[in-house]
Amino acid sequence: MEDGKEVSTNSLLKDECYSDFLEEDFDVKTYTAQAIHHAVIAEQLAKLAQGISQLDKELHSQVVARHEDLLAQATGIESLEGVLQMMQTRISALQAAVERMRTKIVDPYNKIVGRITQLARLQVSLNIIYVIVNYVLQCC
Repeated sequence: MEDGKEVSTNSLLKDECYSDFLEEDFDVKTYTAQAIHHAVIAEQLAKLAQGISQLDKELHSQVVARHEDLLAQATGIESLEGVLQMMQTRISALQAAVERMRTKIVDPYNKIVGRITQLARLQVSLNIIYVIVNYVLQCC
């Protein structure tokens, strides 16, 4: 029975009516224009409907034949989604920890920079006062 399905699927794929769909450069507009030009629309539609029906049957048989594998893959996907969710939670926690660390580092750094700026201005002020005191002492 499996060989019969393979043969029917292969014959479907080799049929010139369906081979156009398998080409890399398939264009719907060109195909439709040719069907209209040759005036075989009803025949083409019937063949396409038959092909769709046969492909549906083949798809169904493939799903039935491989349902265990498909279920295993679906279960694997669900477990991967769980792992992904856990990783996203951990990444969020890590980002929050980094933000807390940044706050603990940046705030003191900004205070230090501010104090250094104050110290530099104070030194400039003291140098000016020193020059003024020396000038006043020399004048008197």
